[in-house]
Amino acid sequence: MSAPDSSPAFKPLYQQIKILITQSLISGEWRPGEAIPSEIELANRYNVSQGTVRKAINELADENLLIRHQGKGTFVASHTEERRKFHFMRIAPDQGRQVYPDGELLACRRGKADSVMARLLEINTGATLVVVTRVMKVEGRPLAWEEVRLPAALFKGLNASRINEFSCRLYSMFESAYGVRILQVAEQIKAVPAPAEAAQVLGVPEHSPLLNIDRLAYTFGDKPVEWRRTLCDTREFHYMNKIV
Repeated sequence: MSAPDSSPAFKPLYQQIKILITQSLISGEWRPGEAIPSEIELANRYNVSQGTVRKAINELADENLLIRHQGKGTFVASHTEERRKFHFMRIAPDQGRQVYPDGELLACRRGKADSVMARLLEINTGATLVVVTRVMKVEGRPLAWEEVRLPAALFKGLNASRINEFSCRLYSMFESAYGVRILQVAEQIKAVPAPAEAAQVLGVPEHSPLLNIDRLAYTFGDKPVEWRRTLCDTREFHYMNKIV
C-alpha cells in the first residue's frame, strides 16, 4: 500500500483500510453471514499491521456491518441472523417479556413517486414505486399497520409471492434476494388520528390516537432505499430506544 500523503483529504491508515473492507462488502466479495479473512490475512493483503486492521474492523463492528464471534472469527452482519432479525424494532410491551411481531401481507402494488417521495428516496418524480402494506401481529393480535414504499428499479420483480416467500420479513428479503443491506434508519415519531384503513385493520375506532413512525432506511453510502410509515396501537405497547 502506498505511503500516505499530506494533502487535506488524507485519512488515517486504519480508515483507508476500513474503506477497502467496506468496498469488498459492497461488491459482495464476502456475503452476509460469511466469515471475512482473519486479521493476519487482511494485514498481509493490505500490507499493513494487524493492529491497523483490528482498528478498522472494530469501527465496522461498532457500525453493525461486521459481527465478532468469540473463538470463531468476524462475520458479515446479516438480517437473517436470529439476533438481528429485529435489529431496528423499537416497539416493546408495557408488561412482560419482549415479544416480536409477525408480518402479514395485505397488498403489493405499483405506484408513482410524487415530489416528496422522490426527494426522500433520491429518485425522479414519477419513478415507479413498489408499495407494500402489511399488518404486524403479536400472538395473533394486530399491533401495527405499515405502508412501505420502495424504488422499483432497485427491487425488480418484487411481488406478493416473493414477499410471502420470505414470510413478510422485508429486510431479510432485501438482503437475500436483492443484495440490499439496511445499515441504518432515521425515524420521526408523533401521535396521529387513526385513518380509516389502519383503524379497520387494527380494530380501533377511526380517529383514535395511534403512534406514527415515519422511517427512512439507508444502505451503503447513506443511500435511502426504503420509506416506511408505521401506525402502532400503543394501548399495551410503547416505543423504546436506547441512547448511548
